[in-house]
Amino acid sequence: MKISFAEPALPKTGAVVVGVLEESKLTESAADLDKRTGGSLRRAIAASRFTGKKDELLAVLAPANLPLSRIVLAGLGKASAIDAMRMQSLGGGLVAHLNAAGETEAAVLIDAVEGAPPPAECAANLAYGARLRSYRFDRYRTKQKPEQKPTMTRLTVLAADAAAAKRSYQRLDKVADGVFFTRDLVSEPANIIYPETLAEQAKHLEDDGVEVEILDEKKMKKLGMGALLGVAQGSARPPRLAIMQWKGDARSKSAAPLAFLGKGVTFDTGGISIKPAAGMEDMKWDMGGAGVVMGLMKALAGRKAKVNAVGLVGLVENMPSGTAQRPGDIVTSMSGQTIEVLNTDAEGRLVLADVLWYCQDRFKPRLMIDLATLTGAIIVALGHENAGLFANDEELAERLIAAGKAVGEPLWRMPLGEAYDREIDSDAADMKNIGGGRAGGSITAAQFLQRFVNKTPWAHLDIAGTTWSKKDAPTVPKGATAFGVRLLDHFVAQHYES
Repeated sequence: MKISFAEPALPKTGAVVVGVLEESKLTESAADLDKRTGGSLRRAIAASRFTGKKDELLAVLAPANLPLSRIVLAGLGKASAIDAMRMQSLGGGLVAHLNAAGETEAAVLIDAVEGAPPPAECAANLAYGARLRSYRFDRYRTKQKPEQKPTMTRLTVLAADAAAAKRSYQRLDKVADGVFFTRDLVSEPANIIYPETLAEQAKHLEDDGVEVEILDEKKMKKLGMGALLGVAQGSARPPRLAIMQWKGDARSKSAAPLAFLGKGVTFDTGGISIKPAAGMEDMKWDMGGAGVVMGLMKALAGRKAKVNAVGLVGLVENMPSGTAQRPGDIVTSMSGQTIEVLNTDAEGRLVLADVLWYCQDRFKPRLMIDLATLTGAIIVALGHENAGLFANDEELAERLIAAGKAVGEPLWRMPLGEAYDREIDSDAADMKNIGGGRAGGSITAAQFLQRFVNKTPWAHLDIAGTTWSKKDAPTVPKGATAFGVRLLDHFVAQHYES
């Protein structure tokens, strides 16, 4: 679907969308269309339950005197509540509605509304929401019913100062590129995406100006990454560590970077502690954290972010075999700390342990943020609405929470503490990879990670409940969500760009 911007004018083909405020108050464009159609819009509103509340849509067939297919009334809600998120939600909802109606092209008229952001800003965010919702992963479908195919090919957003709207959208469009990259990676099956091929996908970021380095099994052995390699040893697929650097700080390319780290378990059977068969197909997206980091690096590079950032993703496949790690094995991590592996299905923390240590040792970052589909326990605690946030730094936690709220990817702060930490003490090694029971499983997992963080400001995002959605949302079609890309891009833009 092509998205473009133009100055306000009534289109000559397709559908047209106009706004209606709460209590059925027509915007200027809506009032003008109502006059042109002899009051048909007000009559349609009176005959329906539509009142202009946010996200409400009412389609009216265009009268014969207009060269249009239909007029769509879009509820804006209260003028004072119109913001970027509301316009993005409206844009996504419109794309879904227009595709369902079989429209091929549409134009949206954006008016100046007292108390709302300027039309150009609203236009850019509506277009952004439309693009985010337009995502589809259907490359393996050889047959589709007509109603399953999107029909929209062109969306034109009409607003005063269209040039300003286009400039604002260009940055958002690059973030959407990163979101789509993540969604594609997470959606791919495990026979397509495995450690070697996911590392190859990281190499594609060189086209965007990202410096990419791949460490193979031999290099990781030399570095002493026994925790990560222990997870990988049961698979025929060799592990990889992908390192992506974006040097966008104009003042100093060598300044300490922000570091983003991702769990990249491309398929998780649980290893010898094998998972139940039901639902195991979902474990293709156990590399969701790595996917988010790669999408974020694409977004930062695409919009030429003025910051130094490094992304590191540990890529493994967790499989049962004659060479697989066994419950009770003890491994030595890169930090030198030893780990008693009591459950081979608690593998993501083992991967991240070595990646965290390597990141600190090599890059001396300003901060580290890791993302991982780490625990089912976080879903029990928070469901699928919020990701869990653990942090050793108050300012970092507050900034992440604010960024999540700003883009609609909410985080909920979870506790860390000495009592939880004692749960992972081991009689046979420095620590064990699970706590003593089911209680607080996401917390003891975070405590485990914290043992591989020194004094660097650090946050851990447990995105197990938010990486995949089984239902549509306004800007997120069901499937891979890319939860975290927009959040972290906003976080960087607000606080760290030079």
